Amino acid sequence: MRAASNPDRLSMYNQNRLKIGLFGANCSCGRAVTTVPERWSGTWPDNLRLARLADDAGIDFMLPIARWKSYGPRGDYQAATLETLTWATALLGATRRITVFGTVHAPLFNPIMAAKQMVTADHVGEGRFGLNLVVGWNEGEFEMFGVRQREHDLRYDYAQEWLDVVNLIWSPRENFDFEGKFLVHKGIRAHPKPFGGSRPIIMNAGASPVGRTFAIRNCDAFFTNVMGLSLEEQGVAVRKAQAEARSHGRELDVYTVGVITCRPSQKEAEDYYNYSISTEADWTSVDEILAAKHILADQMPPEQFQKMRRQQANGMGGLPLVGDPDRVAQQLAQLADAGLRGIGISFVNYLDELPYFCAEVLPRLARLGLRESQFRTSS
Repeated sequence: MRAASNPDRLSMYNQNRLKIGLFGANCSCGRAVTTVPERWSGTWPDNLRLARLADDAGIDFMLPIARWKSYGPRGDYQAATLETLTWATALLGATRRITVFGTVHAPLFNPIMAAKQMVTADHVGEGRFGLNLVVGWNEGEFEMFGVRQREHDLRYDYAQEWLDVVNLIWSPRENFDFEGKFLVHKGIRAHPKPFGGSRPIIMNAGASPVGRTFAIRNCDAFFTNVMGLSLEEQGVAVRKAQAEARSHGRELDVYTVGVITCRPSQKEAEDYYNYSISTEADWTSVDEILAAKHILADQMPPEQFQKMRRQQANGMGGLPLVGDPDRVAQQLAQLADAGLRGIGISFVNYLDELPYFCAEVLPRLARLGLRESQFRTSS
């Protein structure tokens, strides 16, 4: 067995300067709020095929969405979802190189149980498991569980205690108690520890000031939305987050999320993007998602609300990367120039579109010095 050192985990076991991962494949429809018939199935056989394809192609990570309840009056959008820790464990057992995250709602998982589940996944993948810790926002999902959502800032106070318990369990400590404001545990003992003696990589995407502070203090990877920002503004946002992390004695990698529409010509890409994300958007589900976030038409100017609807249809608000392979590679390179460490991407149909992306865009990024020309695992 090879070691799983902290630097290896953070680099995802390769030297790619711009990390690329697949985001949302564990959910039917993925992140495209569309009604097109070719939209993503989200089934286990398709996820397994996708993970193996991504693994062979050198994709760096897979990041799932913790979704418990579908959207739309008939449950059209994300109607079927695979639970993320069992999904990650199975995919890690079927792959060799790729890092696979589990996305965990801290208020819905007992931290001792979650720590054990994640360590199990980490041993299956020999150090390739990652934790995406979330506090939750969808009140309908919490009501389904019979769990009351806390006030916004208290959610992160609870998440801090939850993560403190998990980190203690993952540490060499034995037979300890934990008593906090929210959590009380006696005589904690847990084996095995994470694979190789180093903890899994931890990520978070807190957008509010308190969420951002939580991520910067605790996580290795911070996901932030850079849509609408210039290259200079993106760079400022990255450097600011990293400076805040260093003030806490930590280094931080900054990532973003995007939606890829890549075709042989710019016109083909734009035509398909407009067809799938505008003409055939699932507007009923879009409006339900916005309402769940308390974003309503009667609370803002019409043009602002319509802009938010279009953004939501586009991969739940991800950065649209639309074009031929040269254009998509150029857009990704600009993100790297801004200092971003990586991006989680989605497609309307991952299996249909990933092979072309890997065959055409990844070699262009390699020629730009952003990716290894041939995937190599670290020794």
